[in-house]
Amino acid sequence: VKQSGMALQYASNELCDDENVVMEAVKQSGEALAFASVRLRNDKQVVKTAVKQSGMALQYASNELCDDKQVVKTAVKQSGEALAFASVRLRNDKNVVMMVVKQDGGTLEYASENLRADKDVVMAAVHREGWTLQYASDELRADKDVVMTAFDHNIHYLRFANKHLISDKTFVMAAVKQDGRALQYVSDELRADKDVVMTAFDHN
Repeated sequence: VKQSGMALQYASNELCDDENVVMEAVKQSGEALAFASVRLRNDKQVVKTAVKQSGMALQYASNELCDDKQVVKTAVKQSGEALAFASVRLRNDKNVVMMVVKQDGGTLEYASENLRADKDVVMAAVHREGWTLQYASDELRADKDVVMTAFDHNIHYLRFANKHLISDKTFVMAAVKQDGRALQYVSDELRADKDVVMTAFDHN
């Protein structure tokens, strides 16, 4: 296992419950934690070692350790997507989620419904990667600041905006002034509005 941590899968049950053997395995390959005994998947030092090597190893940790803030922070620092395996409580912890979305905006998908409706969290995610607007709450997908932050990355992210916002003439005029191609994502009513269409033509 010093050479290939995943070799732990071929070890006896006794050795998969041996702390020294399992520690050597997860140091080499964090995801070898999958083959550790139930007891060692609930051992904080073993699990921290595993997730430090591969954040995604968090999926093999005990429920108790998936609810341990220190363990989860170690995991998400290595791989933001490990947030998907954190407890419900920690996916609703603003401190944890802000840390993650600042390094990987796409992890907003795994945040709690409550935090996907938190403007600070969503702005941090969308500022990093505009396409993550799709994971924001309906209310924030109608927020001009949030949507324009996504739009600044790529005009095509306007397709994730709330239908009420793309029916707002003031917002749509600002969008088509920035890039006329935004016209394709606005409401039918505003695509029939002469002022909007002419402005879009002028900024295409």
